[in-house]
Amino acid sequence: MSGDMVTKLLEEVASGKVSVEDAKVALEGVDLSEEQYLSAVDHGVFNPAEAGTIVNASLAPSGSSMLVMFFFVWGLFWVTYWIGIMLYGLFNHWDPQQLSFHFAMTLLTLCMMGIVYMKWVMPDKIIVKHRRPKYIQEHPKDWVEYKI
Repeated sequence: MSGDMVTKLLEEVASGKVSVEDAKVALEGVDLSEEQYLSAVDHGVFNPAEAGTIVNASLAPSGSSMLVMFFFVWGLFWVTYWIGIMLYGLFNHWDPQQLSFHFAMTLLTLCMMGIVYMKWVMPDKIIVKHRRPKYIQEHPKDWVEYKI
């Protein structure tokens, strides 16, 4: 049993989930039980947070990537293109259906840019809230059963 836990620890060190220093400390003259292994792996991950705790994350690492910046430059190009064509058509009395198409393409491009911004650029902020029961528990002393 202990050999299995050591093998798991060594596999996690090989995959990079656990650092070599942490593995050395864990294996230093100690017989590793399954409970100790699980508590070491799950520490900080599954611990419940206090109600009202605000958990902040830093800027997403992909927020400064070249692909995200390229997408915003691409999006700004297409927004100016669609708005420019729409204004040109507006001054030259184009059909309203054609103008609405250009306006819809502008809004679609802005929506895509907003989704990318919210997903990969904006930092995460989580406010931990605990749910209340969605039903009223029945208390025998509070309920009176009437018979007809």
